[in-house]
Amino acid sequence: MYEITFNLKKLSFDLTSFTEENYLKIIYLLTERNNGNEVSTNDLAEQTQTKAASVSDMLRKLADKSLINYKKYQGVTLTTDGEKIALSVIRKHRLWEVFLVNKLGFGWDEIHDIAEQLEHIDSEDLTNRLDTFLGSPKFDPHGDPIPNSQGQMPSVVYHRLSEAPLNKEVAMTGVSVHSPAFLQHLDKLQIKLGCTLKVLEISEFDKSLNVILNNDSSLFVSYEVAKNLLVK
Repeated sequence: MYEITFNLKKLSFDLTSFTEENYLKIIYLLTERNNGNEVSTNDLAEQTQTKAASVSDMLRKLADKSLINYKKYQGVTLTTDGEKIALSVIRKHRLWEVFLVNKLGFGWDEIHDIAEQLEHIDSEDLTNRLDTFLGSPKFDPHGDPIPNSQGQMPSVVYHRLSEAPLNKEVAMTGVSVHSPAFLQHLDKLQIKLGCTLKVLEISEFDKSLNVILNNDSSLFVSYEVAKNLLVK
């Protein structure tokens, strides 16, 4: 594995690998998904597609650097320093996604893996200039909020289309799955950020939804798709 040492001048420690940053980012996102609850080793193993023993080894390293709170067989939380790094990585990732879509013409289904590489560039000046160049966007192309330069994550309340009341128009504001296959499926359905959706009927058999898209066309959306569409 290629490793690089990060010189984080404002913090009192050094990171030694991209993997450590990725773990901190994943812990933050899983904590957010779990409504602030601790993250289990099994959740991390599933998310990183890594054996539980390897996850435990990494967690011990992060705990030794005071980046996480961790005790064996208990859940994991980020320390203040760990959260700062996680939010910095998330900020860079989402800003690069905006750049790739808005300035280079990539599709929203093409950008995640590229941004995964770019998020590890260690230059606060570059990140701030990128933010200014892009007009300080608040959301990335998937509808996810972008932390500001002070490391503050905007508070956003989402609902799932699968939970939307019947005959009430809602706006699609994000997705909870970023896989290319899912995003390409949405493209085929012509469902994109900002579109309006109105649920007319929910099938008792498979929970699929009959919806009106943009007050125009009618289409059927599976429950699996509907539960991963974020609306307000």
